[in-house]
Amino acid sequence: MTELKPALEAVLMVVDEPATEQHLAKVLRRTPREVAEALRELADEYDREGRGFELRAVAGGWRYYTRPAYASAVESFVLDGQQARLTQAALETLAVVAYRQPVSRSRVSAVRGVNCDGVMRTLLQRGLVEEAGAEPGTGAILYRTTNYFLERMGLRGLDELPELAPFLPEADAVEAESLEAVPSFDPDAPEPDSEDADVDDKTEL
Repeated sequence: MTELKPALEAVLMVVDEPATEQHLAKVLRRTPREVAEALRELADEYDREGRGFELRAVAGGWRYYTRPAYASAVESFVLDGQQARLTQAALETLAVVAYRQPVSRSRVSAVRGVNCDGVMRTLLQRGLVEEAGAEPGTGAILYRTTNYFLERMGLRGLDELPELAPFLPEADAVEAESLEAVPSFDPDAPEPDSEDADVDDKTEL
C-alpha cells in the first residue's frame, strides 16, 4: 500500500478523464480491491488534511478536483475576469436532455418553446450530448448526455440528478401542448443570417 498510493497519485495527476479502478489496477499490476482501498484512503487523507484538492469518484472513475471552498481563487486564476460559461439557453437545453433522455430535437424544442437546433449543435460540439439511436416510428435522431457531462457536473451517474417534479409539476402537459406547434428543423441546414442569442454557437464553456 505504501508504494501503491504514490503510484496512484502520479497516474491520476496526468489523466484527462476519470480513471476506473479496473484500469488503474491493470496498469499498476494490482488487484481492483487493493486499488479501491488505496483510493478511498487517499481521499480520506486529503479530507482530514484539508488540502486544496480532493480525490473524487465521478462518472465511473476517479479524478482530482479542486476543493469547492477554493472555487473563487481558482476562478480568478483561470478566467482572469472573463466569463467562460454556457448561455442560459444552452443550460436549459442541456437540462431538458438530461432529464428526458433519450430525446429528439423536436421534443427538446417543444419543452423550451423555441427552436433549439443551434444550441444542440453547440452541446454536441462540446461533447456534453451525443446521438443515441433513432426514435421508433418517426426515425428522429435521439440524444443523451455523455460521461463528460457527468464529469463536468461532478456526478457518479444520472441517478444523482436532483428530483425535477417538485419544480416543474406541469412539464408533461406543457410539452404535450407545444409539441405539435414546433416545426421540424433540418440539422444540416445553414444557420440563419440574423443573430439569435438562443442559438449562439460561440459561447465558451
